[in-house]
Amino acid sequence: MASSDVLTVLDPEDEYPHEPDDAVNYNESMYLNAFDLEAELGGWFRLGNRVNEGYAEMTVCTYLPEGKVGFLYGRPAIETNTEMKAGGLEISVIEPFEHLRVTFDGKVCLLDEPRQMADPRTAFKENPFVECRVDLDYHGVSPMLGGRWVNPDGTDIVQDAKNSFYKAHYEQHTAVKGVIQVGDYELAIDGLGLRDKSWGPRYWQALAWYRWMPMVFSPDFAMMLSIVARDADPASPVRTGGMVLVGDEYHEIRDCRIESEWDDDLYQTRMKCWARTDHEEYDITGEVLSLIPLRNRRSTPDGEKLQTRITEAMTRYECNGHVGIGMSEYLDQIVDGRPVGTDVGA
Repeated sequence: MASSDVLTVLDPEDEYPHEPDDAVNYNESMYLNAFDLEAELGGWFRLGNRVNEGYAEMTVCTYLPEGKVGFLYGRPAIETNTEMKAGGLEISVIEPFEHLRVTFDGKVCLLDEPRQMADPRTAFKENPFVECRVDLDYHGVSPMLGGRWVNPDGTDIVQDAKNSFYKAHYEQHTAVKGVIQVGDYELAIDGLGLRDKSWGPRYWQALAWYRWMPMVFSPDFAMMLSIVARDADPASPVRTGGMVLVGDEYHEIRDCRIESEWDDDLYQTRMKCWARTDHEEYDITGEVLSLIPLRNRRSTPDGEKLQTRITEAMTRYECNGHVGIGMSEYLDQIVDGRPVGTDVGA
């Protein structure tokens, strides 16, 4: 998105919900993850307000001992975009850019075999629901990266809503403290994570595939790698980016590569990555610890059925002698029964 004739702007007010535009697929999304690096446990939480469609996308995903996952996805009804609160999940801004809080009180599906969620109807039917409580405080340990893109005169950039994923996006690494309780499991979290926010028109089918890999090693060393492809053609260009937290400042990633290994279901299992900033090059390896496959389906106005697969994997990372943890989030459109990004190896 960034170019010489586009400005990036971020104000404290952007932490709060915006006035939706007229796009049917307007989405205001907040996402936060949290990890205990030693125990290799944690979770992530997301609310995506689709107020013009009358609902919010609400997800709670917790990675538990013995490879179990506590998971809930729903589309609770909403009528306004004045708060990030739906289906028992609430994301509150205590101090913009400094302090957020995530709370949840409800039930989640407890999965001994998280891959059953490839068929959510059956997974939710055949696995028990247990009480879940989340109470986490997030404090920024880094600057903000990103914002909303505007023209030099400050006006919004005109987008094609049908082919848009967002018009604004920012991320920040965080320290996280609190508790996650799922049934008989209680995780006392005193760890690290990442948060992001985006808003604007979104269809999950606007991109052919992407790889998004946030990771944390320590309060002053963390990363996010990103590769995005708008076209499924393996010869088409991709957009690479991300950042490395060094001390208390971000070094933007100028280029990166991700080489993935797959299992028989074409889920990622391991990856070798390389990233370059203006200051240093990094070699990173990843090993998936726990993975849950999710999906999004939509029909176009002419009746074409579209399906997107998003594999959400808690992943152990190693870089320059440091061991950390994070996510490998792989989004792929399913074409002829195959996730399109796997054909390029990324």
